Amino acid sequence: MAARVQDLVTRARAGRLRPEELDGGTLTVSNLGMYGTEAFAAIINPPQSAILAVGTAKQQPVIRDGKLKAGTVMRVTLSVDHRPIDGALAAEWLRVFISSVENPLQILA
Repeated sequence: MAARVQDLVTRARAGRLRPEELDGGTLTVSNLGMYGTEAFAAIINPPQSAILAVGTAKQQPVIRDGKLKAGTVMRVTLSVDHRPIDGALAAEWLRVFISSVENPLQILA
């Protein structure tokens, strides 16, 4: 399995994946954050149902427990096709995703 994944990663980075290797997904993750992009809206890749746009993580002032602190902020934008996915369900998925990123140990519970 590890060798297969490594092969796919290597060929994806080189732009050499075959069209049939891109089929079957439901959600795409698009990361422009690695290029310093703070936020963006991504276009859904048919026949998929959603795409998550991930921006860069950067230090910003945040308020925690009523106090001003330095925090790392990362913006994510979820675009969904409302034909197969209800918007309220997508909002709930995004809420849980953000909570999991902010509190990764809760995944273990």
